[in-house]
Amino acid sequence: MKQVTVSIPATSANLGPGFDCLGLALSLHNTFTLTGSDSPTVSPLTIEASGVDAHKIPTDASNLFVQSAEIIFAKVGKRPFSLHLQQHNCIPVGSGLGSSSTAVLGGMLAANALVDGGLSRADILQLATDLEGHPDNVAPALYGGLVLGVQGEEGLHIEQFPIPSLQATVILPDFHLLTSEARAALPSHIPLKDAIFNTSRIGLLIHALQTANFGKLNIAMQDKYHQPYRIPLIPGMAEAFAAARCAGAAALALSGAGPSLIAFAPANHQAIATAAQEAFAQAGLTSRTWLLSLDTEGACVTIAH
Repeated sequence: MKQVTVSIPATSANLGPGFDCLGLALSLHNTFTLTGSDSPTVSPLTIEASGVDAHKIPTDASNLFVQSAEIIFAKVGKRPFSLHLQQHNCIPVGSGLGSSSTAVLGGMLAANALVDGGLSRADILQLATDLEGHPDNVAPALYGGLVLGVQGEEGLHIEQFPIPSLQATVILPDFHLLTSEARAALPSHIPLKDAIFNTSRIGLLIHALQTANFGKLNIAMQDKYHQPYRIPLIPGMAEAFAAARCAGAAALALSGAGPSLIAFAPANHQAIATAAQEAFAQAGLTSRTWLLSLDTEGACVTIAH
């Protein structure tokens, strides 16, 4: 019997102007422990879920971690007779903080380690990106830090950027935003001036994060690809942006497709969180907040025999 434990960080993707290509790993983690056995006396699949939103985690073969693990088993041609998964969530489901990406990446990494599949991290990243459709969650979750991912005909190109010990304030309103609704809100075409607006800011954003230049970060984090269309879907979000900025936030963005809001500032983190929470409360929503550092390690895999 072999056991693999994988810890995967939360991520903030679609970061500012970096729609579907730029993401940041954060110090909030989901942990998965996968045990394999070849004994036919053991149940083929058992799942224990705990932690945040445990009641939302499927405990059958539809579990995303399990589905992702099965992709690896099929690819390498090896699979234990039975699997036991212990999944502990610290990242809320459907929060815009990459919870589903932790399951995809966790399942693939754990399965590869469990059966000595021999796949490299680059192989795993490509498979995870194929499943997710874009690399801006799975790439920073795998490698840590700030990561730019470019998917081309010749494959996936990843660039990791060293950044200082910044802190991010994350505010999550109690509002369920369907991924399908968030996608449907996007326009089918982007005006050229909006494309120029975003592309001109990606390099500046990377530089501002690397140098902790909060003055430039305010300009660099601006976006016209998705936030103008998604912010109106979330009650109180526009007001939360304004309130957080008045409380001292240097830069603000939706995390992923939302509904989380991520704020960067040199100080006043609690005041920023409180101001945003009060704005959501005015819209009738409770909310949760975290003060998170950046995760620079990425996915961690531990094997026990």
